[in-house]
Amino acid sequence: MRDVLKNIFRFLPVQLLILHFRKYQLLLVFWIVLIATITGHFAAVFGASSLFLSPEYQGEISFFSMFILGGAMAVFVMAWHITTFIIHSTRLPFLGAVRHAFLKYCINNSVLPLAFLIFYSITITHYQLRDEHTKAIQAFLFQLGFYIGFSLIIVVSFAYFFRVDRDLLKVVVTRIANPSRIKSLIPYDALDYEMDIVRTDTYLSGRLRIKRCDELETYSQKLLQTVLRKHHRNAVTATIFALMLLWASGFFVDQPVLRIPAGASFLILFSVIMGIVGAMKYFLRSWEMIGWVFIFATLSLMVKNDVIDMRSIAYGLNYQTDTMSRPRYEPEKLNTIFNNAVCLRDKQLEEKRLDLWQQKRMAAKDTNAPLVVICVSGGGNRSAYWTFRTLQYIDSVNKGRLFDDAVLITGASGGMLGAAYWREIHSSYREQKIPTPYNVQYQENIGKDLLNSIIYSLASVDIASPFNKIAVAGYSYKKDRGYAMEQELIRNTEGMLDHKLGDYTAKEKNCDMPAMIVNSTIVNDGKRMMFAALPVSYLSKPQYDKYNNAAVDAIDFAAFFESQNPYNLRITTALRANATFPYILPVVRMPSVPELNLMDAGLRDNFGIEVAIRYLYTMKDWIARNNKQVVLLQIRDTREHELFPQSPINNLASMITTPLFVIQNKWESFQSYGQSYLKDYALGLFDKKLEIVTMEYVPEHPEKSAALNFHLTRREKKDLLNSIYNPINQAAALQMKSHLSN
Repeated sequence: MRDVLKNIFRFLPVQLLILHFRKYQLLLVFWIVLIATITGHFAAVFGASSLFLSPEYQGEISFFSMFILGGAMAVFVMAWHITTFIIHSTRLPFLGAVRHAFLKYCINNSVLPLAFLIFYSITITHYQLRDEHTKAIQAFLFQLGFYIGFSLIIVVSFAYFFRVDRDLLKVVVTRIANPSRIKSLIPYDALDYEMDIVRTDTYLSGRLRIKRCDELETYSQKLLQTVLRKHHRNAVTATIFALMLLWASGFFVDQPVLRIPAGASFLILFSVIMGIVGAMKYFLRSWEMIGWVFIFATLSLMVKNDVIDMRSIAYGLNYQTDTMSRPRYEPEKLNTIFNNAVCLRDKQLEEKRLDLWQQKRMAAKDTNAPLVVICVSGGGNRSAYWTFRTLQYIDSVNKGRLFDDAVLITGASGGMLGAAYWREIHSSYREQKIPTPYNVQYQENIGKDLLNSIIYSLASVDIASPFNKIAVAGYSYKKDRGYAMEQELIRNTEGMLDHKLGDYTAKEKNCDMPAMIVNSTIVNDGKRMMFAALPVSYLSKPQYDKYNNAAVDAIDFAAFFESQNPYNLRITTALRANATFPYILPVVRMPSVPELNLMDAGLRDNFGIEVAIRYLYTMKDWIARNNKQVVLLQIRDTREHELFPQSPINNLASMITTPLFVIQNKWESFQSYGQSYLKDYALGLFDKKLEIVTMEYVPEHPEKSAALNFHLTRREKKDLLNSIYNPINQAAALQMKSHLSN
């Protein structure tokens, strides 16, 4: 038994597996992140697992999407082999005596990749059968496509990079990236040369037979090192090729046919990063830390001098004005822009709009029409899908009365995507551009994936190629994942949201559609940025101070940026700024002095209640004069009274992490509790004239609630659709019907 165990221990695949855990554990992080992502233990809130478990190509999971993902997985596996070969081959000098040394190394180094592939196949099959409701034969075909793509890239890799020795690319690259030439530039350090030869007795041959190492011919150490350097050059060539492939793919961000699944992009990006990490370790050795410090210092300097800027911009806005022409974001300047006279003027304009709205309702013999304000919550595609479903349902059972009686829509994040699309569809119907606003295809459109385009752009444009430029709305901008998200949203909604902010001004002013305030949070100081087609400065500050000394806490975008062509802003940009979840979408940079940075509206108010209550309070005199019934329709993608489970602090990890992340994890709860006071005060202010109706997404199984991200599975869509029939929501729908039918 002792001899058997010794033979297993001295078997090269076992020794290599141990070597990876014993040396340079940083490279294992790539596998750990990949496994944690697939199992939902990493970036679950962003829906990252769907990138690998339901990869989409041209909007659907298919044989070809799995084929592409399989090919990208092969690139990642080859990068793993290449990087570890470059680092560890000096510990395996006998490989220089083996024909096709790299091929033999890959075979013996495949324990971890094979284990991962088995795990992945089981996980993705289970996921597609359970969450995507895929048929068994289709799931099998998906797996077949994955492994055909995987096998093809593996075969091509060995045939091209490690068996063909002469072509133009290899000649050029080997001259540039000769490892010995590069290493000669690095100062000598005795720590660079470790005596750490891996002791192995047997290995797997190219025909998967076990052979003994002592059967190999003995060559001089210098000759073996020369052979290994040749393979190192080929390995460097492969890494450069992967980087070029990723960089080139960034030019196709606008071409759905040429855009590979986001999961595939990330695998290629991981491959490049792994290659860079391996190169740093191989070339710099004990100087590696100094090398990383130099790289980060260089990147920091480039960011400081605007050579690289990972922030995004607002498409349609004029960034070409000089510093002197840009608005100054200072308390005194804000008080000047949003002075009492301006606020009063804009308030009177809104009252005139309400007068016109009431005249139109009376002309339509809807004399008792309630004034409806709609608030929608944030929550990615989950909220967009649920918001659209709720608005369509209530409007249809009330024969279009909801669209007619609503005067304002506001809210946050994903909910505003669904509400904006709903408003556009009904406006198009009233203009006779479409035959019916209740086509089921519209519900499907708003539920289409956005995550794939965002992550694809993050991997291939933002990081690998941040210098792409695009002309939008008359100005030149750079492409990034914010632009990719907007373009995908326009495609998903069949071009209906391809409008500028100013396109809605006349329609809202004439009460042909409800007004909409799209919010975003100013990171600089926590104020609210309000994107609106009509003046909204009357909502820019509280009115409790009779001396009018209250600070401005919200910015009317069009008024503040009046010199930057504000009504030229794309509505999708406003919606994107409103839904800028940290890291998934880039911070939006605004042309002011100092520059403002915008993020998700949910940071300030994830439910739109604050803006809605301030609007009703500001319009209270008009409401009283006209004796109007007010209905505040709140659409939430979470339960108001069952927010989050408790987080017990009963172990060391929770004691350390809970205080750090308590605000992030319970932010929605904090807002809901605080806004309950606002609702109390509003009810007291309007007495019996105000009704608050809440529609909530209630999952059939709480433990299987739809995830908060920009991707929905078929199971999640079905659950969201059916939630409208929950007794709680049916009661709320009947309540709305009673108000709209008065």
